[in-house]
Amino acid sequence: MKSAVGQRILKRLGDFAETLKTTDKISAKYTCRTVRLNLEPQSYSPERIRDTRRILNASQRIFAEFLGVSARSVQDWEQGLKLPHGSACRIMDEIRRNPEYWIKRLRELATPVEG
Repeated sequence: MKSAVGQRILKRLGDFAETLKTTDKISAKYTCRTVRLNLEPQSYSPERIRDTRRILNASQRIFAEFLGVSARSVQDWEQGLKLPHGSACRIMDEIRRNPEYWIKRLRELATPVEG
């Protein structure tokens, strides 16, 4: 049975390759879908940033390292001196969507410091 499945896959891939060679209208023969992601991050007030950090039970320094920003940036955000943007907001969105996963990830990344 595995051989029959493999043969069907190879035939269909061959058919697709042939279509690519002979036509510009792939969508006429194959189902084509366009997917757009809504990646617009939420806006973050100082309180929301602090709450997000507290979800992870992380210090400002650890939270900053986790987000890939400086500790000074997190301090400025939490004091309302600057606003986070881009990937930092997207990561905070993800933390808020699935806190258990991110708490686990942070614990996996934690390395005890000697001394």
